[in-house]
This record gives sequence, structure tokens and C-alpha cells, in this order.
Amino acid sequence: MTTSTHHRFDRRSLGRKTAGWLTAAGLVLTSLGLSSPAHAAEGQLRIAQQFGIVYLLLNVAQENKLIEKHGKAAGVDIKVEFLQLSGGSAVNDALLSGNIDIAGAGVGPLFTLWDRTKGRQNVKGVASLGNFPYYLVSNNPAVKTIADFSDKDRIALPAVGVSVQSRVLQMASAKLWGDKEFNRLDKNQVALPHPDAAAAIIKGGTEITGHFGNPPFQEQELAGNPKAKIVLNSYDVLGGPASATVLYATEKFRAESPKTYKAFVDALDEAAKFVAANPEKAADIYLKVSGGNTDRGLLLKIIQNPEVQFKVRPENTLGMGQFLHRVGAIKNQPTALKDYFFEDAHTASGN
Repeated sequence: MTTSTHHRFDRRSLGRKTAGWLTAAGLVLTSLGLSSPAHAAEGQLRIAQQFGIVYLLLNVAQENKLIEKHGKAAGVDIKVEFLQLSGGSAVNDALLSGNIDIAGAGVGPLFTLWDRTKGRQNVKGVASLGNFPYYLVSNNPAVKTIADFSDKDRIALPAVGVSVQSRVLQMASAKLWGDKEFNRLDKNQVALPHPDAAAAIIKGGTEITGHFGNPPFQEQELAGNPKAKIVLNSYDVLGGPASATVLYATEKFRAESPKTYKAFVDALDEAAKFVAANPEKAADIYLKVSGGNTDRGLLLKIIQNPEVQFKVRPENTLGMGQFLHRVGAIKNQPTALKDYFFEDAHTASGN
């Protein structure tokens, strides 16, 4: 009999102190009673995800026991654990320490870890979680473009200088001020989990006047505060629809647990098809698994947004990697998807 557990933090209690604590992945995982095994055995799968509907494919796979289903078809009973962290730094630390097998974070953290582990653990992408536009939202009337942020403004995002939101903001800064000024707005950034950042934007009156988030938090902000507006859209920076959030793992895990790995990717692909065919059921699953109080109508609007595509094939990711190499943020230059993604049938035609 397989089991699936979901460790979830109380979002209302996630304050700034908690956000800092979450970035210490070792402390988080110790508090969850997890050890650091040398490697994961076939049939064991520990997945780290963060906040937002961008992780819907994982929610569907969890609720519908799709990983276990595909594992049994391959003759493996897979025990699945879902862990919730905040920020690419925490997720990357957890993966390198052996506390998780699959990391869920932005493509920015993937490139950081791919670069750092090349020739050693060889971390690469496993699958995309879909294409989603990410909005930088501000409640400051004076801020109409990123050039309007002053030294007093603070922009909340999952991880400063590492998260995909931070990297997209760096790309936008480089386009505006030149490559040498790519990290000009890093000093304005603060690490904060999406639920807390959204609450700050909606309420107003704090130093947090910007939040580079993801669905559904960005939509909640726009609906909850009449002063809130979109300052930047990730699609505009990246040149179209892009896989902002991805899943990645070490070469060792893939090599030692091939059946578990394949069952996971197959389950994700089935989850993507499920969401496309059953948007209302998918919305209900998100509400159940995430434990949030997001408006169901808002969720459906996001899921059915033509700009949102749920798919495991990565799209439009290479440009960010090449930018990061150009400005010196990573040492190795990616030239094709196969450099930083494992080659599999579901992802082979990606870019």
C-alpha cells in the first residue's frame, strides 16, 4: 500500500522571520523529521514544491495518485512525499543535501544549480509545469515602470537574485539600463513567500510596494487593491510564453531510480491532460490540496486563460540561461535544451 503525505505550513503565520527561516532548508527538513540519506532507493520519491497554481500538475498527481499508478504499471510501489518550501535557494539546498529527489522551482534556480553542479551531481531539468505569465505588481501610484522604483520601495519575491522572478527582473533591467546594470534592482528585493507578499500588496501601508509573484497571488492582488497594477509581465521580457517554473533532479537519482523517474514524468503528462480536459475538477483539487481560500471563479479564470498552458515540455527557457552566462551570473553557457534538461520523450522537443 503506497502512501502520500503533504507537509504544509500555515500561510497566515508565514511572516518575514519565517521567510528567512524557510531559506535554511536544513532547518526546515529537520523540523519535518527527515534525514539525509546518501541516495534515494527505487520506489521512494520526495518532491519539493512552493506556493501557487503553477504547481497544479503536482497537486493533480498527488490527489489522483498518478505517480503511484504509473509506478505500479512498471512493477514498483512508490512512496510519495510532498514538501512545501519557499524560495529557490531553500529548494536547491534541499536537493543538494539529499533531502529531496525532485525540486520544484523557477528556471532561474535550475540554471544556478545546473551551473554549480556541472561535472559533479549534474543537476538537470526533468519537466516543465507549464507556461504562465508572471506579473510584477505594485500598489505605489508613482510606479508605472521598473524605472520608477525608488530606494524606499521594496519588491517581494521568493529568493533575491536566484528566483525566476528575480532573474526576469534582472533581464528587464539589462534591457533598460544595459548588461552592467542587470542587478540594479537587487537592492530593492526582499525574500518573502507569495501568500505574505500578496497580503502586503492588498493591505498596503508597508515598505512592500511591489511583488513579483505568480498565479493566483498576482490576480488576487489586482482584484483586492484598486491601486494595484501590473508593472511588468514576464512574457514581455522573455519574448512570449515561457516555462517559468520547472522540476529538476540529480543525475544520480535518475540513474538509480529509472522506473520511479519515468513513472513521475508519465504521471505529470497525464496530469497535464487532466487539467486541460477538466478545468473545474482541477480547480477543486488545487483548493483541496493547497488548503487555501482562493476564490474558485478566479482560479478557473487562471486555468482557462489562453496565455496559460499546462504542459511538461519546456518552452522558451534557453534565453534566460544565455542571459545569465552573458552577465556572468553562471560560468557555463547553455547552447541547447539537452545541456540543462535530461533527454526524455516528453521533453525532447522543448527549447
